[in-house]
Amino acid sequence: MKVPMSWFEDYTDMSGITPKEYAHALTMSGSMVEGIENLGEEIQNVVTGKILEITPHQDSDHLVICQVDVGEGVIQIVTGAPNVKVGQIVPVAKHQSKLPGGVVIKKGKLRGVESNGMLCSHDELGITEAELGYTPEYGILVLPEDTEIGMDIRDYFGLNEDVVEFEITSNRPDCFSVIGLARETAVTFHRPFAVKKPTFTENNEKITDSLSVEVQNPDKCLRYTARMVKNVKIGPSPKWLSTRLKAAGVRSINNIVDITNYIMLEYGQPMHAFDLRDLDGQKIVVRDAKDGEKIQTLDEQEHILSAQDLVIADASRAVAIAGVMGGFNSEVKPDTTTIVFESATFDGASVRLTAQRAGLRTEASSRYEKGLDVNNTVPAIERACQLVEELGCGEIVGGVIDIKGNTKPQTVHQFRPEKINAFLGTDIPTETMISYLKELEFEVDEQKMTVIAPTFRPDIESEADIAEEIARIYGYDKIPTTLLSGTATTGKFSKKQMRENLAKSILTAQGLSELCTYTFTSPTIYDKLCFSADCPLRKNIVITNPLGEDTSVMRATTLASMMQILSHNYNHRAESAKLFEIGKIYIPTEPGKLPDESLMVTLGMYGGVDFYDIKGVLEELFAAMRIDGIRYVASGDHPSFHPGRTAKIMMNGQEIGIVGEVHPTVCKNFEVETACYMAEISFEALIDGTEASYTQLPRFPAVTRDIAMLVDKTVPVADLEETMVKAAGKLLENIKLFDVYEGAQIPEGKKSVAYAISFRASDRSLTGEEVNEVFDKILKKLEKECGAQLR
Repeated sequence: MKVPMSWFEDYTDMSGITPKEYAHALTMSGSMVEGIENLGEEIQNVVTGKILEITPHQDSDHLVICQVDVGEGVIQIVTGAPNVKVGQIVPVAKHQSKLPGGVVIKKGKLRGVESNGMLCSHDELGITEAELGYTPEYGILVLPEDTEIGMDIRDYFGLNEDVVEFEITSNRPDCFSVIGLARETAVTFHRPFAVKKPTFTENNEKITDSLSVEVQNPDKCLRYTARMVKNVKIGPSPKWLSTRLKAAGVRSINNIVDITNYIMLEYGQPMHAFDLRDLDGQKIVVRDAKDGEKIQTLDEQEHILSAQDLVIADASRAVAIAGVMGGFNSEVKPDTTTIVFESATFDGASVRLTAQRAGLRTEASSRYEKGLDVNNTVPAIERACQLVEELGCGEIVGGVIDIKGNTKPQTVHQFRPEKINAFLGTDIPTETMISYLKELEFEVDEQKMTVIAPTFRPDIESEADIAEEIARIYGYDKIPTTLLSGTATTGKFSKKQMRENLAKSILTAQGLSELCTYTFTSPTIYDKLCFSADCPLRKNIVITNPLGEDTSVMRATTLASMMQILSHNYNHRAESAKLFEIGKIYIPTEPGKLPDESLMVTLGMYGGVDFYDIKGVLEELFAAMRIDGIRYVASGDHPSFHPGRTAKIMMNGQEIGIVGEVHPTVCKNFEVETACYMAEISFEALIDGTEASYTQLPRFPAVTRDIAMLVDKTVPVADLEETMVKAAGKLLENIKLFDVYEGAQIPEGKKSVAYAISFRASDRSLTGEEVNEVFDKILKKLEKECGAQLR
């Protein structure tokens, strides 16, 4: 909202306050100042002057030499303006003057004749025809004959004005008015504040003899006030009014419309004027609209209303959309003689919904929807009548129609200064608090220690709001900084968050890029993953209000999300991709209960990789996170993976995930024509890693023995290693696989597996007999449990 600072002087003392001081103080007290602009800042040293004499230029057929009185003497100016005449009063840019756009005017010579300035047009002053209110003739701007000579042109056009732009929050509808902001100004600077009661003269007639008002919906129309003006004279507004409106960003239209706009700015109360002759039956009815009812608004657009909308109607039709815009069928026209001023309070929520349905957002609706003061309608309409009388544009008909709807009683709040001080961490005296509240027009009962907020402050709902009012007027910058009392907590990551961050770092360090996909998906995605019809993962959590079929269930596996991203990359010609995601899946539990939300680590890659690449990434992940007891067991029962190139990931005998090549059919379903590899692991299994332990460097040498054995092809290498660990006992230090061979000299169905086994004791050097004894145990155990034969 824009307000010229001079307007505040109507209500409070503004002396000695600079724009910079004002902006800082009001912002600190809660009224955010976006900026302050001087309207005539670009215009300097331009005054009004009177042309006394015009003579032709000897060396030009279009230039003339003017003698111009500028108030402090006569200066000579050469001009080519075609409309100059003796006796005209015009804007004169003197030597060293400035015009909009950075133009500087200096004295000089034109065709050998001295010129001490320039006569200006409205364009050169940056003034539009709309701001003038008329279309000037071509050439210099001619001012009225009664204009004072030597007057600063900024003062003439009201440009020598500092305009403040406020950012008003929606919870402060009182500040959408000059009076409300003037009140805040007065309280901030602790200066007197007063709004004069409007005074005017009524005639001997009664408004009720010519007009009746009926409110059929008192819940949506909280108050309706009407006054009548006869013998109306429609015409331009006086200069002071149009100038003030212009400074506030409102275009002057005519005196009656300008009065309603002026009241909306000054009091924050939207008003409307009806032409009485257009009100059928000389009656106003505030009612609900009929379904399908049509109205043409002032912008000449037709709108179809519904029964949820509130309208202002006459005896037969709607003449305005309540709180939004007036009707074209009852607007004030140049020949209007009698008008009805409307000043009402409508329910804010109702106005907002109507404005949205109609696609109309007006200055009136933006104020109504924030909740206006029901006690503001009468003062506002009386001020309008005062302006009508001052402007001499009508005769006020006696009496007022004022109908009140259903309003809530004012809330009484406790006032406990000691609690407010404890809440704010201050030591403000009770008397000071009371003075602040009274300046803000709160009712304070010092006996009962209660407070009642004024009706223009609907944002005051609790004792904490009262404390905030005191704090902002006292000054936020004066509130001392104190340390927290009591037991303080330290903000830090939880163990789960730290492990998750560690996992992301490890995977990123191995060249994988992180994904973040949606947790809702389509139920048809399981068909692409080749899941059977009775697969338990098809039992999903169904979203009640999905965005669409493709996002109607919560995912029970992350494999589909990973395949979708791999497919996207592949079909956008990415030669390779290495991706990971740590995201949730949702598994249904009992009916009516929340699902189990499990965090999963998902890996996906294609392009120049194989099974051992993705398995190597997992091994590095497990090692860095100190996860022990990991085994890989061949698996062929997962429908989304290749049956001969897939392994279950086991930890201490429990399955925690799966890794392998994606089934070719699944790749085809996702439109990927290359081998893809994926892994899905439960992150819960990775939260608890083993603690790092450190041992002394060995003092005694190790003994290493090699062993090569024949076993069936079907025997996993992991089983061989597990058997050797069990048999070797505490002396075993390390087992290292260094050869697996199939082919010549190896029987059909067999394979040769060779290990290097290291033994070491921490307290002595091992003897050959000790090592042989352990080695024999290993051989016997391998033969018995794995069918191994020593080569």
